[in-house]
Amino acid sequence: MEINLLEKQQEFLKLLQTQGKSFNTVKNYKADLQCFNVFLLDKQQHLKIREFTTQQVQEYSYYLDNKYDSPNSVRRRVQALRLFFDFLMAQNLFPDNPLKKMAVSPKVLDNPEPTPFPEVLKTYQILKKRIQNTDGLAQIVNARNLVIFHLIYGAGLKVSDMAKLHFTSILKDQKGFRILVEHPKRDPYSVPLPASFNADFLFYKTHYQQLLKKEELEIKELLFNANPYKILAGGLSPRGTELFFEDLRKDVKSDMTAKSLRQSCIFKWLNQNINHTTIKEWLGVAPSYSLDLYLEELKQNPVGKVYKDIQDQE
Repeated sequence: MEINLLEKQQEFLKLLQTQGKSFNTVKNYKADLQCFNVFLLDKQQHLKIREFTTQQVQEYSYYLDNKYDSPNSVRRRVQALRLFFDFLMAQNLFPDNPLKKMAVSPKVLDNPEPTPFPEVLKTYQILKKRIQNTDGLAQIVNARNLVIFHLIYGAGLKVSDMAKLHFTSILKDQKGFRILVEHPKRDPYSVPLPASFNADFLFYKTHYQQLLKKEELEIKELLFNANPYKILAGGLSPRGTELFFEDLRKDVKSDMTAKSLRQSCIFKWLNQNINHTTIKEWLGVAPSYSLDLYLEELKQNPVGKVYKDIQDQE
């Protein structure tokens, strides 16, 4: 039986969406699979296949090596195709995954590109002013955005970590608050939040819950999705967070992303002489994860890599 690749790729991408993958992640998978489609068409094959042979796997490997200079670009496209063939196997359309034996270069870590601290501080000030200059739902959305800022720069959370947080994820301790991060495949862990989070969070929680009560909404998630007129649902998708940063970049006039802000947090912890094992725990990465690139950047440019907790500047 011939498999219509375009139809199956669309099914695969929809599956990724239902799994909560961000808009950009799905878009990247689509581009990676399109690279495979172009390869097949260059080889004068149509986009309906019965099999993908070992020889074709080798030819695709050569094709990628010649097309891309970056080993990471090759690696990403191979990984996308592997996952797609896993999807086909799960539907009993392929007996095994032909990409499993395709060797790729080890992943090359890119040098960190953190948001400079003056831009981090400016971002905080802009978010505070937005809250002061608005009211009603707009004010609560701005307060939510400030909480997002604290969760990334204050606690190093990834966008995917924040999507399903509940108010019960915010833990009170003697020094202030911690954020509890839970993953289905590993033990939960908590990260301390800076003192500047306290008042901003309590303002947000009070006004958000007052609005929920007024609108007779039962939402347990810490963050929410809204249009200019009403709250639509609890939880904020990775795409929703990306839209917030797209809007923010216009005011801050920087290239800040959630990733660059998280990298700024890592430098902040290094400046605070936090134990490296602890930093890895807070980042939710494996003990084998290397901070060497951050340490080298810090060594080469110690003045430019000075990051502090926001309250130190107030």
